[in-house]
Parts: sequence; structure tokens; C-alpha cells
Amino acid sequence: MTQAQQTVKLPSSVFTGLTEVSDVAATGNVLGVINYTTECTDPRVENGLLTLNLHMAATDAEAFAEVWTTARPVETGEHHGVVYAHDGEYLLVAGRIAPTGRYTEDTRAAYVAALDLMDTLGYKNCFRMWNFINDINADNTEGLEIYRDFCKGRAEAFELFHFGDKEVPSATGIGSQGGGIAFYFLASRSAALTSVENSKQMAAYHYPRQYGPRPPKFARATYLAATHTDRRSGQVYVAGTASIRGHETLHDGDIAAQVKLSLDNIEHLISDENLADYEITQGNTLLDLDNIKVYVRHRSDIPAVRAMCEERFSPNARVQYLNVDVCRADLLVEIEGIVA
Repeated sequence: MTQAQQTVKLPSSVFTGLTEVSDVAATGNVLGVINYTTECTDPRVENGLLTLNLHMAATDAEAFAEVWTTARPVETGEHHGVVYAHDGEYLLVAGRIAPTGRYTEDTRAAYVAALDLMDTLGYKNCFRMWNFINDINADNTEGLEIYRDFCKGRAEAFELFHFGDKEVPSATGIGSQGGGIAFYFLASRSAALTSVENSKQMAAYHYPRQYGPRPPKFARATYLAATHTDRRSGQVYVAGTASIRGHETLHDGDIAAQVKLSLDNIEHLISDENLADYEITQGNTLLDLDNIKVYVRHRSDIPAVRAMCEERFSPNARVQYLNVDVCRADLLVEIEGIVA
């Protein structure tokens, strides 16, 4: 391994129970703790750790934590309402937008704070974003769907920071069970990023106006590598993926068909066939996907979804199933993960 690769060792995360977070923290430096739990709270530094609670579980038994670790000492801080932790190479920033009747302006302001922090600290290579949106399919006070309201504010913030379409990171925009909108981002100071699209899907930032006044701004995946010449051993961050071909939802009302197409979309996205367009030669399959979150609209569908996923994921893959709404009212499932 070269000195440059040692300098930009790629980040890692684990899923753990809420009561085991301190055990994980004791084994290394922690960039952040994301609790998928029964309430949403503002991000904070707690016991020296950046901590964000998301309302994504109905009971304590369903709750879990995602802990992001690093090899370097971590510093924490606050910047215009967002909380951050960084180690000199990687940054995790988290924020929350309180419930309101219209989200465009508050989303733009929160994203501007996070993007300004990245610029200020020198972490300009943002490679992954997560957004958790309560009442995602409901209308705001002006009759615009809340997800589309959010997308408008995000797009305006990206424009202010001159994020081109090919520069946006992979992202998840998913429902939550309460708390307005919460988010967290990962960015790097010097690692090499490649935004990856699925050749069988329209790029989300090109969606027609039927999906809202501003299209969703995200890539289908981000390839994160230690150096620009490393095209064989990086990480692939797969965005939230659903039953969409082109720009259209397929298999409305059919959970089994939607799960199959979602998995097929991921399999193609990370395949040699698709990655060859980006000169990436990892040769991934669904068996390489890990740190998987499966978002399911109807709780009664979770057993069937779990059975289908278990047939195609590695038996060693870490998988969490969450019962929340999805970004389109006709979508029943969304799946994300990481190839490390």
C-alpha cells in the first residue's frame, strides 16, 4: 500500500444495538453515531461523540445504531446549527429541520450551513447523503408534496455552491416516523470520487417536471477510492434504489415484483457492465453488498421482503429492515448499501 493510500484509508461503519455503542467506541475513533430509534432529536455531541437520533423505529426492540469509525483522532464542533465531526480526511455532518408547513427555505438554509462547513474546513468531496423526511408523501400547506418541497430547497442550495449534476453524491431520501427532516452527510478532503449512474435508469437530476418543480439531485452511486488511479479496490455507496426503470415506477401494488426490480437495479448498477463506463473494474455482485438498509412501506410486507432479500444477499451481510414511507406514493420498498 502506498503512503497516499495509507493517508486516505476509507471509512467504515457497523450496525449495533443502542446499548453496545460504547463498546464499539472503545475499539477506535468515532466519526458519528446515528441512532435509528423511537424519537428524532437535534444532533449533538454526547460523551464526546457526534450523535443523531432518527425516528425510524416503532419500538425499542426495533432500534439500532449505525456507528461510523475512523483510524484517526476526531474533533467535533457546531456550525450554524449543524453538528460535525472530522479526522483530517473525513467529515460527518448532521442536521435537523424542525416540522413546518413548508420546507423549501429551511432545507436550503440547513444545506447551505452544511455545505458552507465543508468549504470552510476543506472537505469538498461529498460522497454520501441521507435525508429522513416525516410525512414524505403528504402535502405541505401550499399543496406541494413534502418530498418535492424538500427537493426544491436542496436543489437551490446545490446551485448556490455550484454543484453540477455530475458532482452530486449518492443519496437516500426516505420517510421517517416523526421529527421533521433530519440528515447526515459524509465528505472527504482528498479521496477520489466518481458519481455513477444506472444505464437502465434515467439520472434522477434529469427527471421530467411531473415529479416536482425541481428534480431530485443525487447520483445512483458514488465510487470512493484512495487515489484517482485506484479503480479496483474502492467502496461503492449505493443510493436508495427502488422499482424504477427509466424514470417510471413499475409494478404498482406488487411488492414481490418491486423488490425483485429494486435488487436487479442494484445488481446492474454495481456490475462490470455498468461500471465499465467509469473505468471501474471491481466485478461486484449482490453478494458483495453490505451495510444494507431495506425500507418497507407496509409492515405486513416485511417478512416477504426479508425472505426475498435473504435469497440474494450474502448470509454474512448486515441488513436492517425499517417500516417507513418511500419517496413516491406508488413505491413500496427502497434498498441501499455499501460495497466495501
